Amino acid sequence: MGRRSQEDRDAMTVEIGFALVSGAVLAAAAFVAIGATSVYLDLSRTAEHVVFMSGAVVAALVFVARLVDVLWGFPRRGSRRPVAPLRPQDPPQPSQPGRTSPDS
Repeated sequence: MGRRSQEDRDAMTVEIGFALVSGAVLAAAAFVAIGATSVYLDLSRTAEHVVFMSGAVVAALVFVARLVDVLWGFPRRGSRRPVAPLRPQDPPQPSQPGRTSPDS
């Protein structure tokens, strides 16, 4: 594997930051959504603890799932496919519409 350019390293840094921030936001939303049930329902202390722990576990799973989803897909999204060259029999395209050759 060759050396990575500064552009590639910067893109990976941004992608890691995006994965961390979006994972944290989604994990917090999952925790709040699950924890809200204990606020609106009259639960016993044990049930509140179970709901709290369930929210923490789900939040951790959501965070890890988001990280894996974003970072696993990064190499496929960031890959640059080479552009196919013109075939030799293709005539050169005019530089402006309506012109017959680039030099006219």
